[in-house]
Amino acid sequence: MRIRAVTVFIPWNLQEVTRAGALASAARETLTRAGYEVQTMRLALPPSEASKDGTDFLCQAQEWEAIAREVGFDYLSLGPLGPLAVEIPRLFAETERIFASMMLTDGNAVRTAAWIIRENATVAPDGFANLRFAALASVPPLGPFFPAAYHDGGPMAIALATEAADLAVEAARAARDPAAALTMLQAQVEATGRYLAHLLRPLASRFSARFAGIDFSLAPFPEPERSIGTAIELLSGVPFGKAGTLAAVAGLAAAVQRADFPRTGFCGIMLPVLEDAVLARRAAEQQLRVNDLLLYSAVCGTGLDTLPLPGSASEEALARVLDDLRALSVRLGKPLTARLMPIPGREPGDAVRFDFAYLAPSAVMAL
Repeated sequence: MRIRAVTVFIPWNLQEVTRAGALASAARETLTRAGYEVQTMRLALPPSEASKDGTDFLCQAQEWEAIAREVGFDYLSLGPLGPLAVEIPRLFAETERIFASMMLTDGNAVRTAAWIIRENATVAPDGFANLRFAALASVPPLGPFFPAAYHDGGPMAIALATEAADLAVEAARAARDPAAALTMLQAQVEATGRYLAHLLRPLASRFSARFAGIDFSLAPFPEPERSIGTAIELLSGVPFGKAGTLAAVAGLAAAVQRADFPRTGFCGIMLPVLEDAVLARRAAEQQLRVNDLLLYSAVCGTGLDTLPLPGSASEEALARVLDDLRALSVRLGKPLTARLMPIPGREPGDAVRFDFAYLAPSAVMAL
């Protein structure tokens, strides 16, 4: 298991950035000494207090990006933007490490988010900019995973995001049956979560910050042994997407949710198609549909994540998908996100490959 992110949350106050960087660095050092690899350090802000003037907002964002990098943060989240959300495509064109989101509060927000996704797809020739944008449905603050992370406006806080799909793979391989594997996984998550909290709580106190908790989600890395798809196929006995997948996903989610540790964020199963070797392969084989992933979202984690979609996908088609996700979130009372990635010039079945270590090769999914 690795720590995907040490995420620090602060208000829009540049005087806090240095202290936030010191806290993140101290957390990374503490976790590294304890034997954990920390991949990134991230800074998250509350919804913007900037004026509605787009130029002022962009200048402010660029200033924050530069200062955050100076103190050691890899990425910066500006949180869910309201009227300023229409500036996101321009923001992404003029920055490199800023993430942003918007809330799917109603039909107008859904249509705006669909427009943003279409515009983001044109920022770079490969559509990569949409990796930095998420449409959020009922997502609360203080979750450490980007692009959904944002501050609640209170005092400084720190949280951890895990990359823990390999724990599920190990349990599925070691146990005699699926039930035993899920029991083993629950115990491992609980013990590790409590230990991580034991490491971080006194550190947060030393910096006069809150320890928000751990998002102990089974997030993957694009290798078979770190693939949540591998774990699900071992538990179900069938290729991902076939009958039996939903039960395996629900079982894994329940194991994480039953574990007792200080939690924040999703604490579920993440099914990001392009970040998972098995899911990316099943999508390339055209065995995985968007509606399948919506179905699994009803029993697990974050929603629709890193879906490679046709470059010709219209705003109307994207809006329908977002509206389905919003309806599911409202009906079930659970947070969900959508990170959709139309790929310019590509249609269903066309190969997709990014020069980025966190994304696996796949193919465009039909919408």
